Amino acid sequence: MTLHRFLRRIRQPVRREHAGTSVQLMLLSFAASVGVTRLILELTGYPRLATGELHIAHVLWGGLLLFGAALLPILFANRWVYTTAALAAGVGAGLFMDEVGKFITQTNDYFYPAAAPIVYAFFLLTVLLYMEVRRPKPRDARAELYLALEGLEEVLDRDLEAHERAAIETRLHRVTETAQAPEMARLARELLDYLHSDAVRVAAREPGWFETLARRWRDWETCWLNRARARAALVGGLAALGGLGIWRSLPVWSAASRPDRVEALLSPLVAAGRVGGVRALAWFEAWLILEGIIGLLLVASAMALLLRREAAGIDLGWLGLLLALTVVDLMVFYFDQFSTILLAAVQFAVLIGLHTFRRRFLRPRRWEDAE
Repeated sequence: MTLHRFLRRIRQPVRREHAGTSVQLMLLSFAASVGVTRLILELTGYPRLATGELHIAHVLWGGLLLFGAALLPILFANRWVYTTAALAAGVGAGLFMDEVGKFITQTNDYFYPAAAPIVYAFFLLTVLLYMEVRRPKPRDARAELYLALEGLEEVLDRDLEAHERAAIETRLHRVTETAQAPEMARLARELLDYLHSDAVRVAAREPGWFETLARRWRDWETCWLNRARARAALVGGLAALGGLGIWRSLPVWSAASRPDRVEALLSPLVAAGRVGGVRALAWFEAWLILEGIIGLLLVASAMALLLRREAAGIDLGWLGLLLALTVVDLMVFYFDQFSTILLAAVQFAVLIGLHTFRRRFLRPRRWEDAE
């Protein structure tokens, strides 16, 4: 086969309808895999599964899971395969990336200081991919027909629900209205006739445990988490994170008057080999200075929310948390390794809280003002 013929067979890719959910599952399982692995190893004293000349590292299990995640969509066409593959890929990537320090050093140093920032940077890149996948994208008739055919898998499994059939019908109607190829529009009309026939059974809707949990959370949020309580929770979270950042940066600001504090802070890092030169010391100082600046931003955000300057408070909080998650945490992972996972998780949670507050309480008000 010539290269030209091969390229002609490559069609424009079509994004799956539930691709965002699959990437989200992979992200969560990746983070959980790295965190749980490090926690277990820390609690057990970093044991080694070895016998004789053999050493069974957990990177092998990660590679096995990654291979299984790649193999499942090749072998099977069921929809559940994507969920299973996403979970296996996340856990496998976590086990694989957790040992990155051994791959990039000649001494196979598992505790190499740059290992944790590399793992965290990989996670952030995957978050960017997730945000891109979740972004709405215009679809042509061909893409709509792809997604409609994917939805028809539920007909074969006799699990088609009313809202799923309505979604498929909407897609097929778009194909009939916008398709330029006559055969594509004809196929869409035939599928619509089939969906309207007695051969298609609509299954009774039985919400799963995750959907039930999500509905209960929405009900609790609507009933108990009103505007005042949500604002108070954000003020507390932002003030705590900001105060922590300012407190951690104090040794740099007071270095001239209290050099003993700087020495006490640097001694364990020098002993661990994470501050061993002028360049590392400069990065350490930059980390603490940025911590202080971001801490001031978060405290200012909390004050603005407390004074009910909500739009300004949300913007300041977004700026501070994004800088913390994308810049400062990379430095923190270098110097403190994985001990800061919990702090990064709290920062993510507060960031999600800011997004939820803006979506629930700010955007509707702006729409009403516009009307």
